[in-house]
Amino acid sequence: MTIHHTKGIVLRTVKYGETSVIVTIYTELFGIQSYLVNGVRSSSKKGSGKANMFQPAAILDMQVYHNELKNLQRIKEFRWAFIYQHIFFDVVKNAAALFMVELLQKTLKQPESNPDLYHFIEDAFLHLDEARGQAIANFPLFFALHLATIYGFRLNDDYTENTPYLDLQEGAFTAEHPVHPHFLGMPYSYITSQLLKVMQPQELNEIPLNQETRRILLQGYQTFYALHVPDFGILKTLPVLQEVLS
Repeated sequence: MTIHHTKGIVLRTVKYGETSVIVTIYTELFGIQSYLVNGVRSSSKKGSGKANMFQPAAILDMQVYHNELKNLQRIKEFRWAFIYQHIFFDVVKNAAALFMVELLQKTLKQPESNPDLYHFIEDAFLHLDEARGQAIANFPLFFALHLATIYGFRLNDDYTENTPYLDLQEGAFTAEHPVHPHFLGMPYSYITSQLLKVMQPQELNEIPLNQETRRILLQGYQTFYALHVPDFGILKTLPVLQEVLS
């Protein structure tokens, strides 16, 4: 079987047997994949150290076996592709990272390669790790909006004073108050427009938001995803993130 070299971002790890794990990883080469990894949970220090490498949001450099016909693949070798300075230890950054991971779990369904999406996600985690000040708390908002753009159900940034309502069902700003409840009015529509204009994550420092505003925006964006992604449900990490940001 051919061995492939790919990077990947860990999304979920489930214990399997005494010493193994099944890991869901979003890979650069093959999209979302599940891997059986043996012997990383042994009681020895060597084993437990390896298990740490499969924390959600970890970015790994891997040699993998790949068989299109199998649902469960295997990893030949793995190491850190990047070692975070803060995400695994900083409470706020970790809550933001876990929110981002859950959003990816709920939206990445097909095992297909999408290098642009992979690089956007990897870049986002690296920027979150380096983020300072307001940018940390604003990061989940930025990520949710820009991820949707790559998926192809973006919000059209056509906000004006004459179109002050953000219709989450249609994904557009409108002049008329929508007849359904799935919309954001002022000032939340305007702030969303500002967030959509952010090209570099450090620009998030220039958008000062309070806790209540972030709460309403995050709830709105969750609704937006639920309207556009089948079986999306609700984000379990959202209440935790809001508590940490309070």
